[in-house]
Amino acid sequence: MTSTQGAVGQSIRRLEGRAKVTGRAQYVHTLRLPGMLHGKVFRSTVAHARLLGLDASAARALPGVHRVLVGQDILAVMPDPHYGPAFHDQPVLALDKVRYVGEPVALVLAEDPHVAEEAAALIVARYEPLPAVYDEVEAMDSTAVVHEVLKPAGTFPDLKHLQGKRDTNIALDYSLRRGDPDGAFASADHVFEHRFRTQQVLHVPLEPFVSAAVPGEGTLTLHTASQSPSFVRIEIARLLGWPENRVRVQVPYLGGGFGAKLYIKVEALAAAAALIVGRPVKIALTMEEQFFTLTKHAATLRIRSAVTREGRITARECEVWWNGGAYADIGPRITQKSGFTAPGPYDIEHVRIDSYALYTNLPPAGALRGFGIPQLVWAYESHTDMIARELGIDPVEMRRRNILREGRPQATGTVMRDAAIEQVLERTAERMRWSEAFDRGSGTRRRGRGIAIGFKASVSPTTSVAIVNIYADGSCALYCSTVDMGQGSDTAMAQIVSEVLGIDIDRITVVHPDTDVTPYDMATLGSRSTFHMGNAVRAAAEDARSKLIALAQDVGVSVETTPIGEIFRRKYGMQAGNVVGSGSFVPAYTPTDHHTGQSDNVTPFWMIGATGVEVEVDTETGQVTVNRLVNVGDAGRAINPAIVETQLSGAAIMQLGFTMTEQMRFRDGQCVNPSLADYRIPGILDIPAIIDNERVDATQSSGPFGAKGVGESGTFGVSPAIASAIEDAVGIRLTSLPITAESVLRALREQQGRPLQAD
Repeated sequence: MTSTQGAVGQSIRRLEGRAKVTGRAQYVHTLRLPGMLHGKVFRSTVAHARLLGLDASAARALPGVHRVLVGQDILAVMPDPHYGPAFHDQPVLALDKVRYVGEPVALVLAEDPHVAEEAAALIVARYEPLPAVYDEVEAMDSTAVVHEVLKPAGTFPDLKHLQGKRDTNIALDYSLRRGDPDGAFASADHVFEHRFRTQQVLHVPLEPFVSAAVPGEGTLTLHTASQSPSFVRIEIARLLGWPENRVRVQVPYLGGGFGAKLYIKVEALAAAAALIVGRPVKIALTMEEQFFTLTKHAATLRIRSAVTREGRITARECEVWWNGGAYADIGPRITQKSGFTAPGPYDIEHVRIDSYALYTNLPPAGALRGFGIPQLVWAYESHTDMIARELGIDPVEMRRRNILREGRPQATGTVMRDAAIEQVLERTAERMRWSEAFDRGSGTRRRGRGIAIGFKASVSPTTSVAIVNIYADGSCALYCSTVDMGQGSDTAMAQIVSEVLGIDIDRITVVHPDTDVTPYDMATLGSRSTFHMGNAVRAAAEDARSKLIALAQDVGVSVETTPIGEIFRRKYGMQAGNVVGSGSFVPAYTPTDHHTGQSDNVTPFWMIGATGVEVEVDTETGQVTVNRLVNVGDAGRAINPAIVETQLSGAAIMQLGFTMTEQMRFRDGQCVNPSLADYRIPGILDIPAIIDNERVDATQSSGPFGAKGVGESGTFGVSPAIASAIEDAVGIRLTSLPITAESVLRALREQQGRPLQAD
């Protein structure tokens, strides 16, 4: 076997790069199949109502329309057509009720997608309006109940206890108790309490949701833009009452996901339609339809801390209300997994947390890059800064006095291991030259700086399986169901195989997810792939290596000195045969106690990221310009350093949009800005002139070659760092996102005693 001089740790070019930049990469949107019908969705125009009937006669009469499907039609192939990873609460098409504006009610099928779209606009629905609730805090006690019956999915081990609360909008209430918070608050030198708010935002992958279903002889093939092909197969098989081997899910290149394309989105509707009409059916949503499919959780957060005169935090109390929209999706898991990090990366002895997943009559909310953590970091880091300023302590020094260090227990009781929190904080301060003088600006242009740090537990328990196939000429294929949606996972996994087997990376192929070919992977989410699938891939490569060594010994040669092709030729007399290795990885995990939230092993690894910013504020207009953005993360040992750096900057720029400009605006449950003309994501002119990305020198001892995921770490500190920098510049503190020029100007005018007139 030849040496690759250590593939791991090298900034090797991305394997799929040439296919993408030359336009040769294939996506589901470009897929064309013989006899294929296009489906267009008719959607609800009311937020909460009983569905009394549909008049689709005009749609059916339109030339070119093949069929119009309604909820009752789905029952022919799916006896209980409700899906969801936490609760089976979302119907494929609305049946008795609609629960949000934009909910799918009917599907028009035609060979021409424009005909299908025109026909969908001709459908008329009759509704009996019901009371609706849109605010997450109001949903706690609202008489408007979104779901009368809750059916827990029982899919994931960490949500086995999930029941919800009947006759309420509470899908999950998670609590954590540690120490004696009441006693600590009673004896505190200072008590600080603040309330924060985050808004609904959108994932905006440039490839919208799309699936194509192809019926066969007792089988179904789904071509879909999905981050979780294994889950899609399991869920579609369950809905149909079929064994898994009759459902095949294939994922080509993915045009972005960020959590939007997890679990079931349009796959179930495409599958049902294809089976009903006996022809391939493709459903491709428009960019605008993404606004009616999945959002990020808006959240309200209350945080209260007991603090000594010296700035030591002795107790923290947190309440978090998550706006899950009309269907739970994975919101309960976000409520739990993110909830227990609400005290922040600080060593606090006494903690009380209550975190609620709530139904409302808004579009469903699910995972979005950070899995709830950016909302929490916005609150606890803003809160930390506000305490520091009130006590006259430097914000970085305040964090130093309270930071959670290696070997100390986090709020759950899990001891922090291989978590470079302190190093990330210190390196960010160094990169920002925090202790040096800073140009504060003059006149109407004022400058300020801010720093924030956050952390995240990896989703657990989850399973990953990989297969490595060594061919007789010494080339190799890796089979795994991790989806490369732009994060560079194909390249990183190939580097792991190359490192173990000594095969040049150009001779390694990574097979795209295909559930009939590639083995199980829970999903590509939560920055879990490098760690979980990386460990499985390493195990598979090591298994293949051990079998290759045995084969070499059988023919009396050494793998260290003999080319792989020669080993096969000696064994079989020609270029023939294969060596196949397999590996799986399931990290250890101890579920949190349902009553106390305690666990001695709540996560296999921690992600840590910090952000430093320099901003300039125009005091006449409220316009904020981020001049410099510093991102520092703990990736353990980077498999591919260049990819890690782009992950950090990409995450930070995405969160910059969520901080400064992006917001879904609603009126009576209707999104009033559902297009990229009105919903503004960052453009090139919004990106800071200076972006510095760095990973600290660290090792994840349980990770593949010391590595762990970093795809979300760059999101954590952006929002509070910007808010802190604005306060540093002009003395105002904003507690609601987004931080628009208008919100800054209103706060400045309020500070000056000449408030702007309310809208």
